[in-house]
Amino acid sequence: MKQLVPTISLSLPPQFNIKIMTKFLFAFVTSIVVLNSCHLISNKNSSDNKKNNGLYLIETEFGDMKIKLYDETPLHKANFDSLVSQKYYDGMLFHRIIKGFMVQGGDPDSKTATPNQSLGTGGPGYTIPAEFVDSLIHKKGVLAAARQGDKVNPTKASSGSQFYIVQGTVSTDSDLVQMEAMVNNSKRQQLGYALFNAPENKDIKDQVVYHQSLRNTDSVTFYANKIEALLQDTFPKVKFSYSEKARKAYTTVGGTPQLDGGYTVFGEITEGLNVLDSIAKVAVNPQNRPLEDMKMTIKKL
Repeated sequence: MKQLVPTISLSLPPQFNIKIMTKFLFAFVTSIVVLNSCHLISNKNSSDNKKNNGLYLIETEFGDMKIKLYDETPLHKANFDSLVSQKYYDGMLFHRIIKGFMVQGGDPDSKTATPNQSLGTGGPGYTIPAEFVDSLIHKKGVLAAARQGDKVNPTKASSGSQFYIVQGTVSTDSDLVQMEAMVNNSKRQQLGYALFNAPENKDIKDQVVYHQSLRNTDSVTFYANKIEALLQDTFPKVKFSYSEKARKAYTTVGGTPQLDGGYTVFGEITEGLNVLDSIAKVAVNPQNRPLEDMKMTIKKL
């Protein structure tokens, strides 16, 4: 069964292991992904954000949802505040709705979209560095940032404007065990990239570049093993497991734990979960776009 993910280009993070590392090392010297600068997060916005209480109202035809943004994700909070201040979201659509999963919006192209037009690739022209916080999970009602898939976006940088609100389903304890494994596979991948690019490992990286140019697979694997050894030593320090609070949330209220560690969670609904449920019930086309436009307006409180 294909895994649902709220991305612009759909994919899931692969397990970071020797085979993956070897493939990555060959590709690394020919394709380097660089984060775009988030130009709206200026010094002025950072200053303004200190006075930002993080409270907003999402208005829809089904009612209002009051949201609170997290202080633990300051880049996403400042960016969202800036866009709301510009009335950027007003008139946009929830362009992708999947009952039991999430509702997604924030594509500026949706303001002028024709019926049945494919949506989901628009944005303000920049991305935001990922801000993963283990305690911020994909429980029902949270806001999180959509993004491009891992193959073109290994750093998991967020879309500059597209977000989704989790509806999800209730999980079992065994479901959460599997999700912990998925999160840790993703964390291993991220840590592997970081170790490979760390200044102290420059000699290893230089050897990889040299042997890659000669297509010496065995030599690349040899140096990949050095990175893997560092990974084995470092990973236990960052290994993820759900807290009792998180387990209770997922097994009672519900959510989408399969997305933890892969997408930045930056806020949550404090009032209006019933509105979310109403939106999630609307009829959609095969691309999960509502048959009738579902507009939003977002105001700062």
